[in-house]
Amino acid sequence: MKRYVGDRTIDGVKVTVDGVPLNPRTDVTEYSKNGFEWSYEGPEPRQLALALLVDHLGEAEAAKRAVEPFMRAVVANFDNEWEMTSADIDAALQTKGTA
Repeated sequence: MKRYVGDRTIDGVKVTVDGVPLNPRTDVTEYSKNGFEWSYEGPEPRQLALALLVDHLGEAEAAKRAVEPFMRAVVANFDNEWEMTSADIDAALQTKGTA
């Protein structure tokens, strides 16, 4: 099971999957040139939502379909530091309004 971790540091935001920096997946869609952010709705949280979903689902089109509701329901509500697992993402995707 994968473990996703986000943290705001003095050097900016850091997002990892199993300890490795998460690929922003701008090759799929570029919502922002400014990297990741969270705790609000916007292009940077949308990029994070896309990256999390592509990494988790392994399928770009499915991730793109779920990105907006996932960003609103999950990413926009993250605290400064957050952690989620593959199981957490699956549960969020099964929740009404995020799939």
